[in-house]
Amino acid sequence: MNRIILQLFALGFCFAVVQALTCYKCEFGVGNFCITSQTTCDSGELCFSGVAKAVGVLDIKKKGCSAVAKCNGTEQSTVGGNTTVYSLTTTCCNTDLCNAAPGLPGTSALSLALATITALFVANVLV
Repeated sequence: MNRIILQLFALGFCFAVVQALTCYKCEFGVGNFCITSQTTCDSGELCFSGVAKAVGVLDIKKKGCSAVAKCNGTEQSTVGGNTTVYSLTTTCCNTDLCNAAPGLPGTSALSLALATITALFVANVLV
């Protein structure tokens, strides 16, 4: 009897250790600018990145979690149920933070340069 209880406990522990998928989330981005946060997907969801052109000119980006059935497809966004504003094409992936965080081009290089300048300034003040 103790052996069965131990096996059930071990099985339950295995299910508890499984973690949900973590993705970047951006409700609405324009061009290369999209303010992101991290979100945890529900069961049956994957991370997605979506790109669309509004009015044939403006790039729109979205990121987050999507139901598997909606992955790698196109979603229509309409106004008043009649006029299509844009068609969002999504691409899904299945590892943590695989829908890479967007940002302005060169943001990481700018941050590194700023950190270097700050460190040099602090070193000069301390010496």
